[in-house]
Amino acid sequence: MPPVVITSLAPRIVPRPFLKWAGGKGQLLSQYRQFYPSGYGCYFEPFLGGGAVFFDLLPRQAVLSDVNPELVNVYLCIRDQVQQLIPYLQEHQRCHSREHYYQVRSHIPSDPVQRAARLLYLNKTCFNGLYRENAKGQFNVPMGRYRNPRICDPDLLGAAAWGLNGVEIQQRPFSGVLDQAQAGDFVYFDPPYFPLSPTSSFTAYSRYRFGETEQIQLRDAFVALAQRGVQVMLSNSDCPLIRDLYRGWSQYVIIATRAINSKAEGRGKITELLITSSAL
Repeated sequence: MPPVVITSLAPRIVPRPFLKWAGGKGQLLSQYRQFYPSGYGCYFEPFLGGGAVFFDLLPRQAVLSDVNPELVNVYLCIRDQVQQLIPYLQEHQRCHSREHYYQVRSHIPSDPVQRAARLLYLNKTCFNGLYRENAKGQFNVPMGRYRNPRICDPDLLGAAAWGLNGVEIQQRPFSGVLDQAQAGDFVYFDPPYFPLSPTSSFTAYSRYRFGETEQIQLRDAFVALAQRGVQVMLSNSDCPLIRDLYRGWSQYVIIATRAINSKAEGRGKITELLITSSAL
């Protein structure tokens, strides 16, 4: 396969997320678009994940961030070194097997581009595309059952690189947005959702816990940003705690499909909340 050459010209396909991610918003964008502000300065997305809202907006000025260093590294490599990244993914495509999967999972390369290729490979081949780390920060998801996973998609990666050109990408906690966002900017928060029940207590995709205390801190950040004139939008569970935390702000019910659950009966339609700092 010939190498992709990234230029300033528009890509052959529309830029879109290149990662599968728990809670990804790709299927919800048609419901979200009516809540985007009509105009804004800089766009901020402090819980980056798959970046579906960013790729839907493709803002001229943006700051993307996440606390997960491996995720941030992938975005940096896509933006800056996609042509160096693709051959490593092609090699993973060629070697893919159960033995290769667990060998790759057990070893983290020191080279940033090889680390990015590792995460992308695991993401495309692990169970349900779930990113999960243990307390030591080690990826621990078993291999999924895919007949012929598409591990290397040069057109998709090239389009993503084009969309990320000029975008600032940072590793930092969500609170860092308080140091940057100004009146007229747009911040979209998509945190780990508050669990709906004690048996659905997946509150972080990495070693970094995101429980009730962090949800309250996030609410405080939402309020502080809104009070300085920043346009804020936030996704979260449709549950009493979240409704109560954001009482007084505009709350909208979104119909979502839960795709990741250990039990088949736990998947299906569910309501979520979209909260904004201003009414329509």
